[in-house]
Amino acid sequence: MSTAPDPAGSGADPAAAHAGHAPAGTAPATAAPSPTATTPRRPANHVDPEVLDREHRRWTPGRIALWVAIALLGGLGWVMLALVRGETVNGIWFVFAAVCTYVIGYRFYSRYIENRLVRPDDRRATPAEYKADGTDYMPTDRRVLYGHHFAAIAGAGPLVGPVLAAQMGYLPGTIWIIVGVIFAGAVQDYLVLFFSMRRGGRSLGQMAREELGVVGGYAAIVATLAIMVIITAILALVVVNSLAESPWGVFSVGMTIPIALVMGVYLRFVRPGKVLEVSVLGFVLLLAAIVAGGYVGGTAWGVEYLTLSKTTIAWGIIVYGFIAAVLPVWLLLAPRDYLSTFMKVGTIVLLAVGIVVVRPEISVPAVSEFASRSDGPVFSGSLFPFLFVTIACGALSGFHALIASGTTPKMVEKERQTRLIGYGGMCLESFVAIMALVAAVTVDRGIYFAMNAGAGATGGTVEGAAAFVNSLGLTGVSVTPDQLTATAGAVGEHSVVSRTGGASTLAVGMAGIMHNLMPGLNLMSFWYHFAIMFEALFILTAVDAGTRVARFMLQDALGNAVPRFRDSSWRVGVWLTTLVMVAAWGSILLLGVTDPLGGINTFYPLFGIANQLLAAVALAVCLTVAATRSRARYLWIIIVPLAFDVVVTTVGSWQKIFSSTPAIGYWANHVRARDALASGATTFGTAKTPDEIAAVARNTLVQTSLSVLFVVLTLTVVAVAVVRTVRTVLARRAAEAAVGAGVSGEVSAGGASGGGGSTPPSGGAGGSAPVPVAVGHEDPYVESRLYAPAGLIPTPSERALEREWAAYLAAVGVPAGTAAGAGASAGESAGAAAGEGRR
Repeated sequence: MSTAPDPAGSGADPAAAHAGHAPAGTAPATAAPSPTATTPRRPANHVDPEVLDREHRRWTPGRIALWVAIALLGGLGWVMLALVRGETVNGIWFVFAAVCTYVIGYRFYSRYIENRLVRPDDRRATPAEYKADGTDYMPTDRRVLYGHHFAAIAGAGPLVGPVLAAQMGYLPGTIWIIVGVIFAGAVQDYLVLFFSMRRGGRSLGQMAREELGVVGGYAAIVATLAIMVIITAILALVVVNSLAESPWGVFSVGMTIPIALVMGVYLRFVRPGKVLEVSVLGFVLLLAAIVAGGYVGGTAWGVEYLTLSKTTIAWGIIVYGFIAAVLPVWLLLAPRDYLSTFMKVGTIVLLAVGIVVVRPEISVPAVSEFASRSDGPVFSGSLFPFLFVTIACGALSGFHALIASGTTPKMVEKERQTRLIGYGGMCLESFVAIMALVAAVTVDRGIYFAMNAGAGATGGTVEGAAAFVNSLGLTGVSVTPDQLTATAGAVGEHSVVSRTGGASTLAVGMAGIMHNLMPGLNLMSFWYHFAIMFEALFILTAVDAGTRVARFMLQDALGNAVPRFRDSSWRVGVWLTTLVMVAAWGSILLLGVTDPLGGINTFYPLFGIANQLLAAVALAVCLTVAATRSRARYLWIIIVPLAFDVVVTTVGSWQKIFSSTPAIGYWANHVRARDALASGATTFGTAKTPDEIAAVARNTLVQTSLSVLFVVLTLTVVAVAVVRTVRTVLARRAAEAAVGAGVSGEVSAGGASGGGGSTPPSGGAGGSAPVPVAVGHEDPYVESRLYAPAGLIPTPSERALEREWAAYLAAVGVPAGTAAGAGASAGESAGAAAGEGRR
């Protein structure tokens, strides 16, 4: 339960104030009204930190036994995966190792970060409270916001990257996904979310401009915009590859658009506020679309009109991306969020249950032959650094920083909730990546390579694919044309050869596990297309969000020269900036679709490197911010993942730009293709015509140019951040030496201890403790007038305070629970209160 702001003394009618989800009348930081016969005293707006600390440190025998059991089970899982060598490994150990490690990391390491680096203060109002407008800024129940944040960050990366990385074996990817998220990905998401929230919900670009100055700030903005273009394009390319020549998939995924529109209208006009009701309706319609797709795909007209080429599907996604980005959020994006959240969480839980029950035996080697080679058929390059950029999400993702500094910080109720939403949300995405990896390695290796090798290598036929796989010379790996034909028939497709991008491979693996879970129903083809729709919802949600975020960033950048671009109500500006961003990523998408080298095989490494470079930008900004509010001894929490990420991405970029091996180096491939074209050659590797040779030369030049741009801009940002961090640390030490470490340290840390080093007042809005000082570019302190627990499950002290708030709200005539949507007067009241608080 989360409680609404205090109606007493706010000047707002309590019933009106709590009619919606956002607070109807937040007020300036003044003392609570004195209790009277009709107005009881408002409870505290936070639980005393000392009480919470005692609860967390209380180790009962039962709690000790529980954590020992979790540690032992997780340790056993890691031993079975990493040390025990046999013919096969059981898929259940992936689940145990992952879940136990996440739980331990969340309980101990994320709390260490909270106590040492973040130090939230629940006395402070968040932007959702002091800027509440019922539209962008509104306090949202932590459980609802957790689902919203997860739906926004979980795109193609955690699904596709692990599937492609399975080329290296199961162990390297498993270690990076699980260990990487604990020490890198979840840390980035948590810190960006918290720092953005403290700054009124500013975007990553805005924070970079404030913290890094002109050079670093604008380098970060340009890098972020350019990287967003390539990320969105490759996400769309994955959808194209999974739907090409598949009338069943085209129909089922295409139907998600009218289904989302129906849900939007239903929720807006027919049954406002009935989120669960409309979600059930959407889920039923989705299942109907999958079943109907099987029928439509088998009809003559379905085959004729819905068997679409990659280019046709690409243009359709480009048009869709523009329309989806300019339509009102409530009409398409929000309903799709509802759909994707239920589908994502439900499907991953179902897959995890399937793995635990079926316990698939995995014959893929822990570390494959391609881990020490650079000529892999799925992607080229050695394990280091390319495994760490191929698994672009699930372990660390720069794209998440845009979401964590976008909509989410504008909806957080209380500061301590950022740990659950930021760190915990990323752990859930990492689990998605582990499930994707397990599904991929359950697929026969011969079929896996036939599905993920480019059409240039396989010829696009089952005979060519079988010949290619058998020519790899891998021990125990072979495939026949009949096996490939049977696999395609089992999943209701005409062919599974060269379905690059990982989505189709994941769908085959998921379908196999679910079929074995319920073998009597013979639903292999249903589960395959269910998985394709599941992946499409993941990816299209990210395409929607990515296009909107890129448009917001472009509007903000152009607003420096033409202020009107920052006005989101100016439709001309919205349409122009959306058109520019869609044209940018759409052109890259078309290059990938028509690439003779396979598209995804050459563009996906660029996507992975770009995404991790964006993570380096985000971590660099966090380092600069943390240096102004925390002790230098704790900056290693950021420095370690930042340093590793910079090394990985710099080495990867260097190899992709300068390697003399054409399969790896973009420029080497460009020179060879250019020379072949100049010599009058008619074929060049997988390029069979002069036009295709020209396409290879053009695409590799684009890839080289983008690689240089990305790494130069990112290294500029990191260099500026390091310089500013060192200056800040040295200045603090000099100040401490001059006036005494005790006073100076407390003052210079500002709000680092959640309130500028001040002792939290014992009451809610009242108390005589000094007002915390805003640090750096943080928004001024405004005292909170609402309360909500921090975790999914409240602690005893949090439940006790919830009961106090419930009794208080009942006494003043306000229904208990989080209210659901504020009107205009509420936003005006909140804005006035926040303004008064700043004054």
